[in-house]
Amino acid sequence: MASRNRPKRIAVIATVYTYLSHAQHFADRFMVGYPYEGRWHTPNVEVASLYVEQKPEGDQSADRAQEFNFEVYPTIAEALRCGGDKLAVDGVLIIGEHGNYPKNELDQILYPRYEFFKACVSVFESDGFAVPIYNDKHLSYSFEKAKEMVENGHRLDFPILAGSSLPVTWRLPDLELPIDCQLEDALMVGVGGSDAMDYHALEAMQCMIERREGGESGVKAVQLIEGDAVWEAGKNGQWSMELLEAA
Repeated sequence: MASRNRPKRIAVIATVYTYLSHAQHFADRFMVGYPYEGRWHTPNVEVASLYVEQKPEGDQSADRAQEFNFEVYPTIAEALRCGGDKLAVDGVLIIGEHGNYPKNELDQILYPRYEFFKACVSVFESDGFAVPIYNDKHLSYSFEKAKEMVENGHRLDFPILAGSSLPVTWRLPDLELPIDCQLEDALMVGVGGSDAMDYHALEAMQCMIERREGGESGVKAVQLIEGDAVWEAGKNGQWSMELLEAA
């Protein structure tokens, strides 16, 4: 385990590591830092190892490894153990976004987040202890797989965090609702393909409305409508036309 002063060591498990990929956005910030409150912030975190499943033209994994003195391993197990025989990191960052992967009948890209996660769980089980996992975006395109991932975390007693970057990105205007405010309606307008952009939009709205009275009280129901039915629902008052015009 990491002492209080030495950097936390993380393994990065990614689909691809190319310019402007999610892996590059995430991992580079641990390596070189990022601006925060008017200053350059360098996290007390060390990228100890990297696994990349696909290496298309423009792959940056080897260059990053050479520059920042870590290894790119051929398997997830080796990355978590840093080439040794026991788990050798303090946390795992799973970034299953971008790359050449098939789609299902719902047009969801079948990113292997579940498979990456289960490979980590296998190491945890074999080595007798576990470390926290952060998963970029939602856990899986499949509810059953996502449920199993959460159950694995409970069973082996390790923290899991997953989510979009939008709740912590810049806001223009710089709006933050007061805690315990009264909300009547909320509307989020997102642009892009389904699944990935749906999730960004949901998380961006959720981080705002959870400051309402009652806080994180959960989601009561979800309904998906498409095409002309969206506009009919607006006319019928199921969502606010006034908020759409304001947006």
